[in-house]
Amino acid sequence: MTKRIGTGAPLKDFTRRDFLASSILTAVGFAAALLLFPTNHDREAKGPQVTAQVPASAR
Repeated sequence: MTKRIGTGAPLKDFTRRDFLASSILTAVGFAAALLLFPTNHDREAKGPQVTAQVPASAR
């Protein structure tokens, strides 16, 4: 049986399975952040753009 991390537990109770689980969860968190918040600004605002129409001057 593996030991679980408790509140105030010493570092020796941190098992290999705990380390792998925390590493995987960290990687999943970073991957989700990259998918939700892309760093490339070219990906943003690909929708239709609205331009202001300037009325013609009356002569």
